[in-house]
Amino acid sequence: MAFLNYDYQDQNRNWSGTSQAPAADNDDKDIATQFFTFGLQYMFNTSWGAQIGVPYDFRHLRTTDDTGAVVTRNWSQLGDIRVRGIYTGFFPDMSAGVTLGLKLPTGDYSYDSAVVDRDSQLGTGSTDILLGGFYYHNLDVNYRWEWFAQAELDVPVLTQDQYQPGLELDAAAGIYYNGLTVGSVRISPVAQVIFSERTSDSGANAANPVASGFQRVLLSAGIDIHIHPVDIYADAEIPVYQDFTGNQLAAPVLFKVILSYMF
Repeated sequence: MAFLNYDYQDQNRNWSGTSQAPAADNDDKDIATQFFTFGLQYMFNTSWGAQIGVPYDFRHLRTTDDTGAVVTRNWSQLGDIRVRGIYTGFFPDMSAGVTLGLKLPTGDYSYDSAVVDRDSQLGTGSTDILLGGFYYHNLDVNYRWEWFAQAELDVPVLTQDQYQPGLELDAAAGIYYNGLTVGSVRISPVAQVIFSERTSDSGANAANPVASGFQRVLLSAGIDIHIHPVDIYADAEIPVYQDFTGNQLAAPVLFKVILSYMF
């Protein structure tokens, strides 16, 4: 399978703890990012596979410089590449699996460092271990309703220039309906709950360890359209609970579109 993943978020609200905070409390004013990830996934058999994701990102930053002036920076670059191995041999239907991979330090973490803090760079400069798992199960004999769960832990292990990104856990559980068809087109509504937690950054060059790290819960409504061999998925993810350490910018909604082609 080849896929192109597009994500967009505009972090334009200052948030502290579990509520919105005055914009004046944060030197950063707006961070809008478009993430494009091109990937390939190949299953060697029903038990083993591999995946690679190569991101290219575009970021707009409006922040306060050392003189107190509000300045704007716009840049784009290769992000941090992710490579994963996949094992799906637990059951004959491949309904459960685990992943083990690496996030590589391919993204630049030094763009205009006089203005852009380390935690606002598109690359982290770290090599991370990625540990994940997934499971899905049919809820009825007609295979119309299915539920799923997945999670991945991102653990930085090799860092650069005395900057240690926080650990991050991302998990989701959801349900989708496979009973809608129009000719050869299958349309599946999808609903899911997404949980993310990230610990605070650390190290001598951490931009602001007292203003990094968070917990959040998002509700997502999406749709999957399958026209073999093409699959299109899109959703909007809305935060319903956020707890940020210090003052950080938050996005009111996150958008995702995935275009896949199966060989």
